[in-house]
Order: sequence, then C-alpha cells, then structure tokens
Amino acid sequence: MIYTSKADMVTAKLREMIISGEIRSSAALRQRDLAIQFGVSQTPVREALRRLESEGIVVNDPHKGSTVVEASAGLWNENFAIRAALESLAAELACESITDTQIDELARIDKKMRELGEINDEYRDLNQQFHFGICGAARSPMLMSFIRLLWNALGDGPHVVRSHRESARQHAKILKALRARDKDTIGSLLRVHILGAAIDQE
Repeated sequence: MIYTSKADMVTAKLREMIISGEIRSSAALRQRDLAIQFGVSQTPVREALRRLESEGIVVNDPHKGSTVVEASAGLWNENFAIRAALESLAAELACESITDTQIDELARIDKKMRELGEINDEYRDLNQQFHFGICGAARSPMLMSFIRLLWNALGDGPHVVRSHRESARQHAKILKALRARDKDTIGSLLRVHILGAAIDQE
C-alpha cells in the first residue's frame, strides 16, 4: 500500500495491529517505542495516536499517555449493540454471494463446537470463526474491518455464559436461513443472537 504521509502509514499499521489483536486492550502505546518500531520521528506517531483517539480505539491521559481502549461494562454493551447492527447487515449481504461450500464450512465449524460439549477457549475461537465466516462472505472488506475491530477491542472483557444448547439451537437457525438465502430472517436471527449474548455475561 502507498501512503501519502508517514502519519498515514503509522495510523494504518497501528489500527491493523489493534484490530488484529496483536496489540491488546489496555496496552500502553509509547510514542518513543512506536517511533523506533516504525522508523519515524515521534511527530507522525503523535498524529496517528490523535487520529486513533478520534476513532475511539485509543484513549489519551495527560499523565499516563496513550493506551488501547480498555474494556468496561458500558463499552461492552455498546460493542454488542454495534456488532448486532453490522453483523446482521453482513449476513444479509452474505445471502447474495455465499456459496454452498462456504455454508458447509460453517456447518463443519458448528459441528465441532457441538462436539466440544463445553464453552471454553477453543469453543470461543470456533465461535469467532463461525461469525467471521458469515461476515467474510459479505465480500465487504470495510465492513469486515469494522467487525474485526469490535471483536478485538474488548477481547479481555466478560465472557458470554449462554448455554451450549441455546447457542447450538441459534446457530442451527442461522445456518438454515443461510442455506435458504433468506435475507430478512438471517438479519433478525443475528441481531437476536448477538444482543442476547450481551445479556448472558459473567
């Protein structure tokens, strides 16, 4: 990618590192260290942090400096509300382009989740693959980028404690709607699925 300025480059790379989870929630973002890492002066780093602060993924404290936004109850609930809107849109778009092979892969992931029999870290990783598989099928890189940001922004937040059986039941309905390419139903199912998870937390 060609960047028009060093600040653009640092902003883009830092954003991607946060979105991908390479830089975790609450991590300190020291200007000097970042300048060395990216091979630039502290001026473009300072500008990049200012931009990311305006996007809501970095916070700046006059005494502590900049950090990746920290998980909190309010942000957690807001995160789920926005995810529900974006993922339901992605699922509706996916109905127009998803292939049978992609749906079969989602079904394979869901089957493995059922076989685990408990909700643990492996289950949560598979659940993310299930959601990203649907959203990726929308073929909208920008939408996918926002959704990845939401998933990673609160990676250290509370865990959803919805029952294994209820999650399996909802995933089955989602898969059925995808196979039918039913845009109206899939959007509603994703909203209920994600907003319900916002309630079932520990």
